[in-house]
Amino acid sequence: MDGHHFLETAVVFLLATVIAVPLTKRFRLGAVLGYLLAGVVIGPSVLGLVSDTQGVATISDFGVVLMLFVIGLELSPSRLWVMRRAVFGSGSLQVLACATALGAIGYFLFGLTWKAAVIVGGSLALSSTAFGLQILAERKEAGTVYGRQAFAILLFQDLAAIPLIAAVPLLGGALARDTHAPDPMMVIRVVGTILGVIVGGRLLLRHVFRFVARAKSTEVFTATALLVVMGTAWLMELAGISTTLGAFLAGLLLADSEYRHELESNIEPFKGLLLGLFFVSVGMSVDLALLVAQPLLVLGMVALLLAVKAVLIWPLGRLVGALGGGDAVRLAAVLASGGEFAFVILNLAQQNRLIDDSQRGLMVMAISLSMALTPLLVLAASRLVRERVRKPEREFDQIEADAPRVIIAGFGRMGQIVARILRAQDIPFVALESSVEQVDTSRRFGGTSLFFGDPGRPEMLRAAQADKAEVFVIATDDPEANIRTARLVRRQYPHLKIVARARNRQHVFRLMDIGVEDPVRETFFSSLEMTRHVLESLGMAPEVATSRIERFRAHDTQVLRQQYLVYDDEAALVQTSNEALHDLQQLFEADLAEERERGGR
Repeated sequence: MDGHHFLETAVVFLLATVIAVPLTKRFRLGAVLGYLLAGVVIGPSVLGLVSDTQGVATISDFGVVLMLFVIGLELSPSRLWVMRRAVFGSGSLQVLACATALGAIGYFLFGLTWKAAVIVGGSLALSSTAFGLQILAERKEAGTVYGRQAFAILLFQDLAAIPLIAAVPLLGGALARDTHAPDPMMVIRVVGTILGVIVGGRLLLRHVFRFVARAKSTEVFTATALLVVMGTAWLMELAGISTTLGAFLAGLLLADSEYRHELESNIEPFKGLLLGLFFVSVGMSVDLALLVAQPLLVLGMVALLLAVKAVLIWPLGRLVGALGGGDAVRLAAVLASGGEFAFVILNLAQQNRLIDDSQRGLMVMAISLSMALTPLLVLAASRLVRERVRKPEREFDQIEADAPRVIIAGFGRMGQIVARILRAQDIPFVALESSVEQVDTSRRFGGTSLFFGDPGRPEMLRAAQADKAEVFVIATDDPEANIRTARLVRRQYPHLKIVARARNRQHVFRLMDIGVEDPVRETFFSSLEMTRHVLESLGMAPEVATSRIERFRAHDTQVLRQQYLVYDDEAALVQTSNEALHDLQQLFEADLAEERERGGR
């Protein structure tokens, strides 16, 4: 590829990416879909702006190598141990069930050999980690019960991809020699190389990075990280194993090292760019002529892939993951598509003559379309179960408790701390929590005063005997729900002292409008404590740091009450903020002058 052609290709790639990715992200369809669409448009099927698809694929494969290295870095043994039940339980069952079903369909319906069916079934059982995690993050559902279950399954799939990748050349080599079992010498060479990399990495890698770290050069450290990734990948290639396996092992060996986070931050830019290039190259390889020529076959394969995986994942989520019906539907929607590892495995399978070009083309097309449909499936699943989510999965608890002195609305992080201190002093309270999962989790640690119910409903407050309580604590993490609950309590139980959690200053002002005298900003006091640690770390005496923090707290509280009078006037808010900063600086300067005067005596 000459210089002029290289620049032309680079400009085409960047332009297509800059246009396609923001558009798909704007419609909440994910960046990966943008890369795929960009590749389709500039590839031979549409505009034909880039003709050297093989050369682009060769370069972009290194993005997958780096992705495997980063995954290895993230999979420390301790993290795997904490998640072992979800990862190795639900994850292994999902992969085995889907791989068996899809492999059997390939063998009996599409005439694949048993070796090809093993690889194809296993590759199609994998879902898109990039799509799945991105969708969960964008919808803010990564921390939900079904989100954690999806993450655990995707984590196991990343692990399962490694033996699948390693098995392709073994089965392909056996097929090429027309034998019925893999060559024993090849197996020995593969196992020996893997053991050599593991043992050598354990003995050498940390010492190498300690030596390089002494140079205090970010460029050299980054070059060393790339050398480790490329070196282990090259060793694997010499042994006839996939390069991605070497990269994964290198990351896994460094997962517990003190350089893990620095390595990850240095590799991330390269991984992001090259992985994007990989998805673009996948889009370029999509043959739209195939879709036009055989639409029923391609669309039928897409429907079959999505249906088989969804039908198997739904009961898995219900029975093994203990999910509700709605969450199981969402889990199936996130994991039903094919994944990016399938592209890698199918490319290897085609190179090792396990499948032919036409079979690979059909499956790549089906996987690409299934991935493109994933955001739409998740949206449809969310709308399908919306009513079910709004309604409680079980009836609200019957509250049977002695008359409380305190009622706590919300039993998350803040509500639990309040409850623990009250319980330690034998102060009777009733806690109301609207999340079934949170109630069940908290009750495992003891929570006889905790009940499932919506604190924003008048009947729940009556059942909790709010008329006999003295203090009402609003600790939920939803600002709008806090406002509604505070308004209800102030209207029906004016005698109650309300202590409310506030998200930010605007939330404080709205609560003060209702009559909540002193809302508690959820991050304010922890931020003050963090700042005190910072000042002490800079050499300031503890008593001086504490005095400065207390001065700031009192001043900010005063400013907050002043701003409450004008919080609807943005110009006045800006002015009071500037004046407050000037006043605070003067106060600190006066304190400093006083300290110097005392020190000079």
